[in-house]
Amino acid sequence: MSDTLLEIKDLKVHFPIRNDSLFGGVENYVKAVDGVSFHIEKGETLGLVGESGSGKTTIGRSILRAIEPTGGKVTFNVDDESIDLSQLSDKEMRKFRKHLQLIFQDPYSSLNPRMTVRDIIAEPLVAQKLAKGKEVDERVQEAAALCKLNVEFLRRFPHAFSGGQRQRIGIARALVSNPQFIVCDESVSALDVSIQAEILNLLMDLQEKLGFTYLFIAHDLSVVAHISKRVAVMYLGQFVELAPTKSLFHAPKHPYTEALMSAIPEVNPDIAMTPVELKGEIPSPINPPSGCRFHTRCTYTQDICKIKEPVWKEVEPGHFASCHFVDTLNLQGVEMSSPAKSPLTGKN
Repeated sequence: MSDTLLEIKDLKVHFPIRNDSLFGGVENYVKAVDGVSFHIEKGETLGLVGESGSGKTTIGRSILRAIEPTGGKVTFNVDDESIDLSQLSDKEMRKFRKHLQLIFQDPYSSLNPRMTVRDIIAEPLVAQKLAKGKEVDERVQEAAALCKLNVEFLRRFPHAFSGGQRQRIGIARALVSNPQFIVCDESVSALDVSIQAEILNLLMDLQEKLGFTYLFIAHDLSVVAHISKRVAVMYLGQFVELAPTKSLFHAPKHPYTEALMSAIPEVNPDIAMTPVELKGEIPSPINPPSGCRFHTRCTYTQDICKIKEPVWKEVEPGHFASCHFVDTLNLQGVEMSSPAKSPLTGKN
């Protein structure tokens, strides 16, 4: 696909659990990501949602090879060339990192308190030897201006700034190397709602001006609905649904997606909340359930769900889901146009 920037096939990330023996043999594996395939188009924002522990952050960091994948293939299309990131050596990957960046979740711990804002933003340029001398300062000032940071801020240290300003510094650091792909790992979850709206608008403006491609990881569905072109829903190391944003919110095809939608709070107190009840806790990724991984908590479970793993299939054009009853269930979605369902960002 000529418009595809990233293509991920059968991505797996398994963390070994070692026993207490002298030689520390492998006893089992935590299957954090267990066979995920998808693609991201150039200039697109793909939202990734799911409960804590479902493997969202692991996917983002394994694409960047901050975590080494156990298996699978990550293909990056740049300069009319397809590059398999999993086959690059450490030295080659270090040079390639200028195309890939990460915006962290915590705007406090992600900034070095001993470095000035100028040095923090300049770090990717210096580490990857992309610029030197006056060019470094010029590019730092340009990145700061794009993120609406005043020039005098560059002389200060991170402790002098609020959470929203710190996150702008983190965004400036990510874009200074002019990457093509950025992983936003819960990048607004630690901020107040009004500041979230500002950061979301900033990310969207930067995407419009510079053509960035985002993998936007979040747990707030209203935020994901606002910024994403498509949304993937993840449960226990696997995708259970992937669809265009409007299609997913209006007509979900997987019971887990319906449960997530039903938990979005209503601002109107006259509307009673009727969330879909999920039984128990998310199972352990060490020993995931047989058959459909969601069957232990699903209200629509049948005998086949406990035995046979559902097939990942395209239900409608661009709308994928893995459920045995995807063609028969009539699941409840939400109206994205409702003000209660989306942040007040000032954008349509």
